[in-house]
Amino acid sequence: MRHITCRSEPARDSDGSASLFVECAGVFASRFAPTVSALWRLFVVSMMLLLSACASQAPLPAGNPTLPLPLQLHIERQQADQRQDWLLVIQREGPGIRWSMMDPLGIPQARQQLIDGRWQADGLLPPNPEARELFAALLFALTPSGELARNYPVAQQQGEQRTLAPRWTIRYAQPLSFQLNLPQGPHYRVSALGEPTP
Repeated sequence: MRHITCRSEPARDSDGSASLFVECAGVFASRFAPTVSALWRLFVVSMMLLLSACASQAPLPAGNPTLPLPLQLHIERQQADQRQDWLLVIQREGPGIRWSMMDPLGIPQARQQLIDGRWQADGLLPPNPEARELFAALLFALTPSGELARNYPVAQQQGEQRTLAPRWTIRYAQPLSFQLNLPQGPHYRVSALGEPTP
């Protein structure tokens, strides 16, 4: 059998179209098999990342806790020997709660809205998973004690400490002055703006 080159235009061969079809199908399959395999691997990896992201989403309350809004908080982030300071403004807006975090120069770091139990991007800032985790943890920390069991059924509170294992531990000095710890860090000190950090 003589070799026939498969091109994008229709190929013709006087020896018979069946052998030509089989040969061209084999050429196409051999050329596209690595691409299909790579696309399949990419799809599988993407799905695994999506599932792990869903599994690692920070828990939110079952209902809307009563928060004394608007709030302006000073956030001090500590990890290893590094320290950062942020200003966080939490305010009610329409059906949701807006969370706006900026650095001491007023440069926005993260903006999110919590509407109907879901986070939504607010503005054009890129996604900031650490800020979203921080906002969810602060929502947990700011939930009044009387509403804790209803909103976070697995949470524990003993004296001045509140825990949502294995994710967050809160140690209160006052209701709006506390330390927020994540198991692998970072650690945050939170206080109402204008109050000294404990």
